[in-house]
Amino acid sequence: MKISTAVIRLALGLALFGVSPPMGLAADARYESAYSVTLGILPIAQLTFRTTVDGDRYRIDGRFRATGLAEVVREVSAESRITGRLVGAGLSPERYTLDYRSGRKKSLYDVSFANGNVVDVKVEPKPRPRSARWVPVTAADLKSVMDPIGALLIPGNVDVCSQRLPVFDGESRMDLVLGPKRTETFSAGKVKGEAIVCSVRYEPRSGYRKGRKDIEYLKSVEGMEIWFAKTATLKLYAPVYAKIPTRYGTVHVSADTFDG
Repeated sequence: MKISTAVIRLALGLALFGVSPPMGLAADARYESAYSVTLGILPIAQLTFRTTVDGDRYRIDGRFRATGLAEVVREVSAESRITGRLVGAGLSPERYTLDYRSGRKKSLYDVSFANGNVVDVKVEPKPRPRSARWVPVTAADLKSVMDPIGALLIPGNVDVCSQRLPVFDGESRMDLVLGPKRTETFSAGKVKGEAIVCSVRYEPRSGYRKGRKDIEYLKSVEGMEIWFAKTATLKLYAPVYAKIPTRYGTVHVSADTFDG
């Protein structure tokens, strides 16, 4: 038994979403955070992140490492880097890279952005010829999208659970459609507070094979949710917890530390 690559990548993406560069701090400021990933109550991975802010520029370095159940995650690991500029109260990505490994398989995704649009994509190794069931990424799919970090850093003056979030991760274009659910109390390290809980609907747009079991499952599954709380420095909503039902159990992504 193993968790599908799509589910692991989605869990990684949701954890990355919770990292927020502390706007307004002194040049060369650094902020570190950590997340735990579990399958039910069983730990499967740890994520650590370092955010650096220098003037109006930010950089986020993240690492994903399996911590157990190797037969489930097949030695999945990932390293990610995002660079860009702080613009007003938000982020403007310039480059997103993901070095992803699953067993012996290695993949590198390198995406360049300009003015909110994807302008260049490099993938190594180059993808094999796609089948007739593959949904190709079009030029329109790469307009007005975010990387898998900035997408879920939501301005603090909007209805956080009424958002449709466009994401491109280097291969797949998807929308995460949020809906209102409830509020919950959360704790992350020494930080405690109130979180807004949103339901999540996963809508693949392109960059996937029709009929793929894990994609079809994520499209139809109910119970996926993200908890948002406001960061202390950015005054934006960022996730502190995410829940992803899978065919093998529920994956939980929890903040161990949070800028609350």
